Amino acid sequence: MEYLEIKHTNIPVLGLGTCYIPNEVTADITARALHLGYRHIDAAQWYNNEQEVGTGIRNSGVPRSELFLTTKVQRRNLGKQEFLPSVEESLRRLQTDYVDLLLVHWPHAELPLESYLEELMKAMEQGKTRFVGVSNFNIAQLKRTMELGVPIITNQVEFHPLLDQSKLYGWMRRQQLSLTAYCPLAQGKAVRDPVLTAIGEKYGKSAAQASLRWLVQQEGVMAIPKTANPGRLLENLEVFDFELTDEDMAAIAELKHCNVRIVPAYHGAVWDDKAAVAMK
Repeated sequence: MEYLEIKHTNIPVLGLGTCYIPNEVTADITARALHLGYRHIDAAQWYNNEQEVGTGIRNSGVPRSELFLTTKVQRRNLGKQEFLPSVEESLRRLQTDYVDLLLVHWPHAELPLESYLEELMKAMEQGKTRFVGVSNFNIAQLKRTMELGVPIITNQVEFHPLLDQSKLYGWMRRQQLSLTAYCPLAQGKAVRDPVLTAIGEKYGKSAAQASLRWLVQQEGVMAIPKTANPGRLLENLEVFDFELTDEDMAAIAELKHCNVRIVPAYHGAVWDDKAAVAMK
């Protein structure tokens, strides 16, 4: 495993995403992942599987102190009355006293950004989370977040070789802000790409492994591939015994012109390749 050091904490650059994993297998997959060596687990209120993730962690026998656990506050809980109680409920479901990282899952189209970021800060001040971050924020929203003094450590967004996120990623690196890649395999589209397949074969690896390696080999990038397939757990983890050349990295980067976007802009999100969002 490789790590990204943020605020004197080593965070595994590869984690287990749990979005859309069926509830009946989530606990088992989580426990299996931890047995294989995963130490970074990504959950969310909206995934409706925090209870199962917590059970998997407990069943694994891995000490809580060894894990980096993330969850996210969903849009309907961003109001001042709902935010902190929803975080407390997440902790209860996850069967832990704290998470390592708490994210705002999506920006809100009606609520002022300041109102729910204030609640996010309260969650950290109250010890419910060690770190805070956001997800699906564009550059304008990130700028406003940082102007407010919110010490976010990451922005979790769709990021894979088939999508051009160079504008957002470049801006985030200049701010020394990490990027956490969800949908890192473009929901399977990357594994069928001939360029990724050919590059993977050079190293005795799959297209999926070439794609994941391309992600985590970039500065300040973490990836959270999800899988309900026990066999894929180990495959996704085995990306630290080879290194792509500069030529490989450049060839994969060219795939961004495919411009394959999996996740549409929900709620208050406006992607940076669209019109600038009107900040509230």
